[in-house]
Amino acid sequence: MLDLFSSGMMSLWLDMAGVGTAAPNAASVLAWRGGIPGLAVAEDLAFGRINVANPDLPAEATVREYLKELKDKNLIDGNQGIWVQAGMVPLVNQQGTVLMPGASLTKIATSLASLETWGPDYQFETRFRATGPISNGVLQGDLVVSGGGDPLFVWEEAIAVGNALNQMGIERVAGNLVVTGNFRMNYQSDPLVAGDILRQALDGSSWPQDVVAMYSKMAPGTRKPQVTVAGSVIAEKFVSSGHLLLKRRSLPLAEILKQMNVHSDNEIAQMLADDLGGAKMVQQQATWAAGVPEEELQLVNGSGLGVENQMSPRAACGMMQAIGRNLQTTGLTIADLFPVSGRDKGTLEYRHIPPSAVVKTGTLDTVIALAGAIPTRDRGLVWFAIINRGTDWDSLRAQQDIFLQKLVQQWGTASILPLAITPHIDGARPALGAANRSDILVGG
Repeated sequence: MLDLFSSGMMSLWLDMAGVGTAAPNAASVLAWRGGIPGLAVAEDLAFGRINVANPDLPAEATVREYLKELKDKNLIDGNQGIWVQAGMVPLVNQQGTVLMPGASLTKIATSLASLETWGPDYQFETRFRATGPISNGVLQGDLVVSGGGDPLFVWEEAIAVGNALNQMGIERVAGNLVVTGNFRMNYQSDPLVAGDILRQALDGSSWPQDVVAMYSKMAPGTRKPQVTVAGSVIAEKFVSSGHLLLKRRSLPLAEILKQMNVHSDNEIAQMLADDLGGAKMVQQQATWAAGVPEEELQLVNGSGLGVENQMSPRAACGMMQAIGRNLQTTGLTIADLFPVSGRDKGTLEYRHIPPSAVVKTGTLDTVIALAGAIPTRDRGLVWFAIINRGTDWDSLRAQQDIFLQKLVQQWGTASILPLAITPHIDGARPALGAANRSDILVGG
């Protein structure tokens, strides 16, 4: 173990953890990762099994000042939750272990459970089969689409499928378009509605103007598909006949989660939660993976819609950290799953959060929430969660941003971005409709 401390590996390990070698919480970060026997006390500190005096009194004073200003401006109502920690060492606890409506911080749990179940590279498959032969450009039978749970099967994906069908020589389906399995299109889960949208997408000659506008933004050289369906759209639970024509693989899960979190997309979150087995399964997997107490996370859906979804600020931090641990060996970081201040727009477009912070926002009628990680000079990577109860959204968001800016002023700006929050995925350019995710099995 002494060799580890004296080697360059120590610096790399700490940087991946989000701290510099001079950070005061270095040992506890290693303990959090199980790297130093006898220092598991850090976990006891983080989850309240040992009570200690607050180790960062200036930060605690900043929190008091922040809450006083909110109260003086009549911006808050009820409990306000704040939890701040460096590595596994708690720095500030203001109602940090109390259940509160988490709004879209719920998507942190959905992201974690998804990663635990499928892994960041997982791709949902949508399969297309034919119940008859292909002759002179006509599929003499039905075209059967079997959904595999892809929550981002949208216009671009269907256009890619249409072009793949054209590539294998299909221009017309003499039979019906049959929808089976867990197929959704443009967030529509009703099989007849989803199938009708798919049918429209396959035939470029019948597109409405909004689809034409979207198509114009796809990769140069993308063709307009020409596949007409003579019959009707039919929903069936299962179709056993037919031969497989092609598989359409979704974006990797990490990119789907990035889109979900950057735009706080409730539909994607709920579809993923449904695919996982429901809100209680998400809750169970998230608390287990993060090691947070079960009583600090209560979910009724995967999106965060409704005050019934509740969590403690401490649980929000714990789940964000667990996502970072999950991604350690993948070449990805939490910055590849969540919006990054100064880089991604979406829910951060008009915020003034410190640059390079990785965060998740949350909004309900009476809740404004924010959780994530900010890089600092003196404390390394600092994890935080803020749950404000109030109705003046703009003012509460502005005060949250100022609060984080003051923390960074206290601890200093990190001179080097930690590897643990270095982004690799560009959330502004998802490769929807990419031709290389269609596996053509017939002709072509």
